[in-house]
Amino acid sequence: MEPITLSTERLVLRPFVPADEGEVHAAAQDPDIQRWTLVPSPYGREHAHAFVNEIVPNGWHEESAFPFAVRLGTDGPLVAAVGMHVQGRDSYASYEVGYWAVKEYRGRGYMTEAVLAVARWAFTEVGVPRLEWRAEVGNAGSRAVAEKAGFRIEGLLRAGIQQRGTARDCWVGSLLPSDLGLPSRLPYLPAVSGTS
Repeated sequence: MEPITLSTERLVLRPFVPADEGEVHAAAQDPDIQRWTLVPSPYGREHAHAFVNEIVPNGWHEESAFPFAVRLGTDGPLVAAVGMHVQGRDSYASYEVGYWAVKEYRGRGYMTEAVLAVARWAFTEVGVPRLEWRAEVGNAGSRAVAEKAGFRIEGLLRAGIQQRGTARDCWVGSLLPSDLGLPSRLPYLPAVSGTS
């Protein structure tokens, strides 16, 4: 897939480029980003270099991951990262959103705004039928963003994520096109109330 740029009222979301290496490296020094996300810890300059020069372009080319740099306007500072990752292929594919915010820009609604922009793009342009969110139990900041963006928390998955060689319990939630008032590429038949 060709990389694309998304815009919101305050933000520009575009694929990471090599010039972003320094800002990515600086942001990822935050202990909270290293604690709650899958970035390497410790996070070295070589990790940032590989991310912007190899991981991001390969993800877009292979249509397996779509990471966006979230900026305040076209030339503004990096305030966050948000991406959609594809697990599996074709009719068995699942789509998961992931994100982190630069420490100095948290609490301003940028992350929710960016997640919603990616969700709308995923539903309308990519044809995603369901967007999933997962976070390790205890990551209250990630859960707050997911809930503000409209994700419905569906429960707890035992050993649902792996981080640094350890299986961990995680919360899981989903967002459907209809949750945002958008049409879906597939008809949806929900379970009848009272059945399981």
